[in-house]
Amino acid sequence: MITTTLFFAATLLAAPVPETLRKNLTFHASFDQGTGQEADLARGDNKIYNAPDYGKRFGEATPGFGKLDVAVEKGAGLNGGSALTFRSTNKQALFFRGAKHLALTGGTFSFWLRLDPARDLWPNYSDPLQLTDGDYNDRALWVDFSKDERPRWFRLGVFGMLKAWNGSHPEPDKNPAFNNRLIVVKNPPFSREAWTHVAITWSSLGTAKGTASLYVNGKLVPAPASVPDTFVWKDDRLAIRLGLNYTGKMDELAAFDRVLTEDEIGSIYKSSQSK
Repeated sequence: MITTTLFFAATLLAAPVPETLRKNLTFHASFDQGTGQEADLARGDNKIYNAPDYGKRFGEATPGFGKLDVAVEKGAGLNGGSALTFRSTNKQALFFRGAKHLALTGGTFSFWLRLDPARDLWPNYSDPLQLTDGDYNDRALWVDFSKDERPRWFRLGVFGMLKAWNGSHPEPDKNPAFNNRLIVVKNPPFSREAWTHVAITWSSLGTAKGTASLYVNGKLVPAPASVPDTFVWKDDRLAIRLGLNYTGKMDELAAFDRVLTEDEIGSIYKSSQSK
């Protein structure tokens, strides 16, 4: 439970989040405070962690950036603040713990990216964000840049328990059901010159009424996903994973304890646009 004093102090740091939405924040990392290696607001653990890979994110995880080629770059963020910069292709684990920040019943995750996918990304799938206690195709929500398309597609993937949607198919990515769990933007607006806002929402995951949606620069991408799969998260394993195979900038990570409306997501975009 957050004390009144902590919540008041943290909201003062959450300037890019509209005032009306701050009471719903469960997590906010602006990278503007201190070393930038801790969230400004967190209902759970506020530290960022690194590990050699996500398979070792528990036994070998340590606080901070470790030896990862990432840095908090002053003056590079939204409106002159700092940004988290992945200076070269990141193949290691960098994450915040998700317990008390995320819940399957419903929520919203908002963040900003600045990169040119054609020039900055290694020729492989690149996942700026994954919310999961398992893997990308097992109890996960994520956004990625596709591998083969030009321009590279930007996609939201939403996957319940692997056995629930994939059955005995030996290669999940070759199963047609994989593509049915994607929302795709075929010509996304990312560039080095401007920040792009991304938000994902989800509701009732793990039930027959499960849904998820993707917003880019405040606008809903058509065809919200229906996600009727079995879906379970274990708090002690849940993570907000950052920058897998990613090169570029990231800023203003924010999680909310409910599904925000399109107008509310649009208000985040409008109030936080880079100047």
